[in-house]
Amino acid sequence: MLNVVLVTPEIPANTGNIGRTCVVTGARLHLVKPLGFSLDERALHRAGLGYWQSLDVTIHESWEDFLIAAGPDARLHLLTKKARRTYAETRYQDGDYLVFGCESVGLPEELLAALPECCERIPMLPDAASLENAASWQSGTPADHRALLAQDVCGNFVNPEDYRISALNLSNAAAVVLYEALRQTGFPGME
Repeated sequence: MLNVVLVTPEIPANTGNIGRTCVVTGARLHLVKPLGFSLDERALHRAGLGYWQSLDVTIHESWEDFLIAAGPDARLHLLTKKARRTYAETRYQDGDYLVFGCESVGLPEELLAALPECCERIPMLPDAASLENAASWQSGTPADHRALLAQDVCGNFVNPEDYRISALNLSNAAAVVLYEALRQTGFPGME
């Protein structure tokens, strides 16, 4: 079984999408507090997360608590845009932990610095090559920028301060890496 770890996730819809992906792939979801949303039954029901009871989910009070639970031999894969090695260059094994940071800032710098050999990235095109309307982000009024935000490709998170794609959104990134790990570990139908 593969493990998906979300460190201080902020957006409930992303966690919900990742949880749904974990349910259909048999992966275990780990949430590391603090969370940017509530997991009480009422909040889950309101978010339409009716499958939550089918999800294998563990909630950890802190990164340190997660590391204790994972054990000293845990194979961690820290997904960040600040890595040389790509996720596709990695060899995954059953039981690995795919670790993602929060939506706004990713994984903490001190964590990346402490475990540089565990860092991996998802290759992406530069903003100018991936956004059809990239030139429009460089000019215009704030009202124009809000309108363009709705036109962004693939639902990627756009940093409203500089109007560039900063990365795939969290649920897309988790799915990309999880499915590669599943392919490598022999998930049925992915031969």
